Amino acid sequence: MLKLDQVDAGYGRAQVLRSVSLEAKAGEITCLLGRNGAGKTTTLKAIMQVIPLMSGAVYLESSSLSERAAQDVARSGVGYVPQGRRLFGALTVAENLDVGRFTRPQDSMVLEEVFELFPRLRERSQQRANTLSGGEQQMLAMARALCLRPKVVLLDEPTEGLQPSMMEAIRNVTRTLRERGVAVVLVEQRIEAILDLADHAVFLENGQVVETVPGEALRDTPQILARHLGV
Repeated sequence: MLKLDQVDAGYGRAQVLRSVSLEAKAGEITCLLGRNGAGKTTTLKAIMQVIPLMSGAVYLESSSLSERAAQDVARSGVGYVPQGRRLFGALTVAENLDVGRFTRPQDSMVLEEVFELFPRLRERSQQRANTLSGGEQQMLAMARALCLRPKVVLLDEPTEGLQPSMMEAIRNVTRTLRERGVAVVLVEQRIEAILDLADHAVFLENGQVVETVPGEALRDTPQILARHLGV
């Protein structure tokens, strides 16, 4: 469903990604793994056109995303949950979700759908985002992206800094997205958080894809992780 074809990208003249090609299919979780600085977050930004491509292309189904503005990529069906959440802290939970609903302002059922996934947000709907716990803020960041009813969801370090119970809640929602046929691209440093989730793992090193393996191999062959991550 989502395809990167020989993507080069970076920041100004500093090239980070070199000929990155990968696919993320509907109803599967594709994990991007690699050491710090390998290019994982840059890959997500390139998909969203937050940074321009130097060459190559990004496709959603048969449509090219490569020439679109970031907001148009979102309208096409790509939800992005960046590292650090980036909520509007002074706005309430409900107001942050309204921002996420900008492409579906008349669809009240979207709110019900995200509240079913995150019941705690219904309880906190009139609370300011910057007063939520870290786990609740991560829930809100995911819920805001899901208000688009995306075909693809990009998750950048969704369990960072979370206590185990909140981490499991985020993992459960990620599983639900897969069950609903969403293509999930997951960047995560906590290996224990993704081992039983991954349908495929793509390893990046120095901005290049060095290996792609099925989830079963990732779980059954610890030498793969040791080779690429030194763990």
